Amino acid sequence: MEVRGCVTPKICLREVRKQYPARGVAEATTALADMSLDIFQGEFVCIVGPSGCGKSTVLNMIAGLVEPTGGAITLDGEPVLAPGAERGVVFQDYALFPWKTVRENVEFGLRYRSKGRVPKPERERRVQHYLDLVGLGGVGRKYPHELSGGMRQRCALARALANDPQVLLMDEPLAALDAQTRLVLQEELLRIWGEEKSPEERRTVVFITHGIDEAVFLADRVVVMTRHPGRIKNVLSVDLPRPRGGAVRTASRFQTLCDEIWQMIRDDAYAAVADG
Repeated sequence: MEVRGCVTPKICLREVRKQYPARGVAEATTALADMSLDIFQGEFVCIVGPSGCGKSTVLNMIAGLVEPTGGAITLDGEPVLAPGAERGVVFQDYALFPWKTVRENVEFGLRYRSKGRVPKPERERRVQHYLDLVGLGGVGRKYPHELSGGMRQRCALARALANDPQVLLMDEPLAALDAQTRLVLQEELLRIWGEEKSPEERRTVVFITHGIDEAVFLADRVVVMTRHPGRIKNVLSVDLPRPRGGAVRTASRFQTLCDEIWQMIRDDAYAAVADG
């Protein structure tokens, strides 16, 4: 097993494959081929690549929502066989309950968790803490349809964080937002990730995105994937200082990293568009 110094990986993927069975006369589809990757405690890792390269499949397998066809995925050395409370997932489409208020959405996991409900006073304290953390402290009684897209995504993030997961899995969570809101939430996400816990306890984040600039702004490392079947083409360390604010986007090193990643995926991206 690969180590960083004397630190073993938080998440380990070894020769992971995913193949979807054939339907009718069609051949089986290989979404992911022999992917090996180590992700360490407290890292912020972004995965980029052309459409159809298996980015979301990787995240869903780490979440325990999709079973690999081959290979192994472990979390703290234990096999990932099913979803678990130690992994929180934030999707692109928010996945909020429309009939529940913002507070009730954030509280949901604490109330119905399989390992026992959190006592009401602690639930209320924790819900308010995370609503305040994501800037929704004053809208707890509103319903999702009364919120903007950015506020809904903040609510989804608060719901995931309220369960205190060790790992936060984010599948293009900002893709549906307008450009200005997206930039604001990128900075807010880094603030929450960087400030909520001490460096030793910081959550491990796996973030799927199509945005190269988003990946460079957020990540410690960027995993670049090929078109289908998905494989790792390269893993780049982002050597930009933290904490990062909007000014880092104007740095020459920021643009250089974006250009390097684009050159890696350019041909695959064009081919993916041509394939429809």
